[in-house]
This record gives sequence, C-alpha cells and structure tokens, in this order.
Amino acid sequence: MNKKAMLRILLSLLVLFSFSGCMESMVKPEAKTDTGEEMGLPPYSGPKARVAVADFEWKVDESSKTTKIGFGGQTMTISSSESSGYTTGLRDMLTTAMVQSKRYRVLERQNIDSLKGEMALGSSGYTDSTGIKKGGIKGADLLVMGAITGWEPGTSGGGGGIGGGGLLGNASALFGAVSGGYKKSSMAMDIRIVDTHTSEVLAATRVEGVAKDISLGGALAGFGGSGGMGGGLGGYAKTPMEKAIRTCLYNATKFIAENTPQEYMKY
Repeated sequence: MNKKAMLRILLSLLVLFSFSGCMESMVKPEAKTDTGEEMGLPPYSGPKARVAVADFEWKVDESSKTTKIGFGGQTMTISSSESSGYTTGLRDMLTTAMVQSKRYRVLERQNIDSLKGEMALGSSGYTDSTGIKKGGIKGADLLVMGAITGWEPGTSGGGGGIGGGGLLGNASALFGAVSGGYKKSSMAMDIRIVDTHTSEVLAATRVEGVAKDISLGGALAGFGGSGGMGGGLGGYAKTPMEKAIRTCLYNATKFIAENTPQEYMKY
C-alpha cells in the first residue's frame, strides 16, 4: 500500500472518529439543576428558622387575564382565568428557593392531605409501629404570605404569553417566535413575613422581575416542554416570562432572608 492510500485511510478514520464524537455529544443526555445561586446570597451554615409558605393570592387586574393572538389573519381570545394553577406553581418555586437558601426549615403545608392520609393508615392498623402518628408535624414560627399584583407576559405584534400549559400555552411561544414575539415580560408580587404566634407582620415589600430579551430559538424551545415550571406555568418555559418569574421569586427569597429577625434563627 502506497503512502497516498495510507494517508487517505488515516484521514478517513480521523473524520469518522470526529463525527462519532460530535454525534455522541449531540445525543448525550444533559440535566440542569437549579441551585439558587442567582439569588446572590452569601454561603450560610448556621441555625435556621422554621417557616411555612402560605397559599398565594391572585390580585392581578381582571383585564390582564385575557390575551389576543393574531395569526393567519384571525384573532383568538384566550382567557387565563385559571390563576390557581399559576399560584400553585409560584408557591412551589418560592418554597424550593427558600430551601436552597439554606436558612430555613421549610414545613410542607401544600400537600398536608397526603400526610393526613399516611397518618390514617397507621391509626387504622394498616402500618406497623414505624408509621407516622398524629401530633408529629412541627409548627412554623414564621409564615410567608404572597400576593401576585402584576402579571404582564409583554407581547408585541401578536406574540404569545398565555400560561396554563397545554397546547394553547405552548402554541403561544411558537406564535411569539414567528411574529417577533416577546418584547418585555414582568411579574410583581407583595411579600409579607408574619409571626404565626402573634400575627404581627415583621417585614413586607413589593418585588418585581423583568425580562426583555429573547431569541427565535429560545421562543421555539418553549414549544414542547415545561422546562421545570410548576403548576400551570409550563406555557412560559424558555421565554422571557420564565426569566421574569424566576427573577421575581429570587428577589423575594433574598428579601425574606435579609429581613428575618435573628431571634427566629434557632433550629
């Protein structure tokens, strides 16, 4: 075999290995974990406060619950009145962020019925002596209360911005990409830290999250997956509204951490 033939074989093998490496990187599964670093809180390893997160209230103006989408010469009016799905998802996300801050022992309250069901199994004799019993759930010293006061997906030229997940929610991201999409999205909420023993409001503020940028690919990426957005927020995944939501909740968590009185940090 001459040198030219050997060179061609070596080059072919090099191309083959390079291509296989690229293919492997393309199909290799990836996982991204939200660690809460964007909150910008300093590391903490001291005693924690015992806290529960209350159900969020939806106090957004009724007129902002309807979004019109222009597509194919027609206009669709879609109502997002199912705000309970939004508030459930936002509460879950705030709960996660507070745990990630490493400053709180966050007590589960949203799925308390599941805990009651587990206790009922024990009291009915269905579980052995290791089963949980009534009276073991810890009480919270602090209650975090939130009210959603601003909700603006910020569309332009017939862009999307519908929440609630499902086909319509995801379609909004696609329409937004095709028509130039989202320009500015924002979310605002009022936060209160309440002493559960005295009902005294220890601190309160209004926090806001705003996002303005998006690319065509980013908008299209929202068409097909929830991207980790809980409750009825799946339609906002990978859009500026997701960034606005996360920014708002991170700001809320940072405010709570910086305004929790030191005397509650005892566990």
